[in-house]
Amino acid sequence: MRMNHSNPFVAGPTLQNPDLFVGREHELRAIVSRMGGSQPTSLNIVGSHQMGKSSLLYYFFLTWEQRISQPESYVVIYLSLKNANCQQENNFYQAIAQELLSCPSVQIEPKLVALLQKTPLERVGFSQAMKEFKRQGLLPVLCLDDFESLLTNRSERRREFDNGFYDNLRSLMDDSALMLIITSCKALDVHAKEQRLVSSFFNVGHVIKLEELTTDEAIKLTRLPVNSQSKKPALTQQEQSIAQQWGNRHPYFLQLAGYYLYEARQLRKDIKWAKIQFKNQVSKYKSELKVYKLYKLPKWLLKLINFIGISANFVENSAKSVIGLVIILAVILVVLKVIKLNEFIDILKTVLGIK
Repeated sequence: MRMNHSNPFVAGPTLQNPDLFVGREHELRAIVSRMGGSQPTSLNIVGSHQMGKSSLLYYFFLTWEQRISQPESYVVIYLSLKNANCQQENNFYQAIAQELLSCPSVQIEPKLVALLQKTPLERVGFSQAMKEFKRQGLLPVLCLDDFESLLTNRSERRREFDNGFYDNLRSLMDDSALMLIITSCKALDVHAKEQRLVSSFFNVGHVIKLEELTTDEAIKLTRLPVNSQSKKPALTQQEQSIAQQWGNRHPYFLQLAGYYLYEARQLRKDIKWAKIQFKNQVSKYKSELKVYKLYKLPKWLLKLINFIGISANFVENSAKSVIGLVIILAVILVVLKVIKLNEFIDILKTVLGIK
């Protein structure tokens, strides 16, 4: 998508500018409440693809000092596990240590610096560093985005991030030496069942389910100004109304609608052009979402699909076998609620050549 620097609508990437963030005050208050309680409670922010989990987490990271009393008692970092080099357990600790070392309140504590600079930083060394934070009256709050990156089906990940790894994190959390704020598309206990992990870590203290925006939040989003210096909305009243119709209350669709409506005016295009661009992106999003859901299928189901495919080809390498395989796979996906019944019907019509 071509970017226009004066366009305040951002569809897809994590919002970097806090001035462009809208709503989610209920969720933000919930995070602050768990963070500032007598005993901090770790959180799992759960929501579907493009529901704004990353933007919420990053926005909290940027604004936490204005939201909580006694900010001097906390050290808060943000780390995207999808982007960080966290293929191995030691790399995970090292990535966290690097972020913590960038914090001024850590840099003035020589003992903390020495503990975090250990190479390699292993499980015991990481635990020692976290406990030293507690002794100094500081609570490390780790905002870990895309936590599912540690929970893929690949066997090498399971060897690296085993029950012992998660048990150690849970022990630090229970000792109030560490607080985690984690984002994922599925709740952690669901991942634990899929990966056959039995650590109590996955019974994380509190789950925040991220849904669509409220009506007021959706309206506020369509009224974003061109920049922080201007109070004038980027969209006209008519365009705001259209954006709300197209995007409803879905944050990503609202951003898309706003983006193309504003872009159309800048390029002297009509509303029809904006609608075509919007629909194309929505269609692309839905296709990507189906692929994403397929990628996230449990390991046992992937093996079953693979087995069915091999068996079908072995029995009869024909068009009927392929059609049968597609139908069987679609039925499985409907049962598991990966795709909806109407999507299954569309697939069935396609493979049977019915218009």
